[in-house]
Amino acid sequence: MFEAYLTLMVFGVVSVGFAVASLIGAWLLRPRVPDPIKATTYECGVEAVGSTEIKTNFRFYVVALLFVIFDVEALFVIPWAVSAKTMDIGFVVGEMMVFLAVLFAGLMYAWKKGALVWD
Repeated sequence: MFEAYLTLMVFGVVSVGFAVASLIGAWLLRPRVPDPIKATTYECGVEAVGSTEIKTNFRFYVVALLFVIFDVEALFVIPWAVSAKTMDIGFVVGEMMVFLAVLFAGLMYAWKKGALVWD
């Protein structure tokens, strides 16, 4: 049993070591040519006028999070469809209906709260 944990620990140490070594190597090998143009804000070739620090509407983040939540939830349908062949069809369909009902309830909650309405 200890060997399984040892393998996992070695894998974790090698993974973290590779990430750290890659970051340090990139930092050491990068070109260091300071230029004031590099420090400016670039937007489609047009020079920035005024402050470049603007507040982004919070609704962008809400829509992005809703997309991620429903997209990840939809990924659970694929293993369900693969395993549905070997299971009792009545149980599997009922289980999927419960899953879809939870997704639909989440969508209705977001809609009711106005997260999907754009002003």
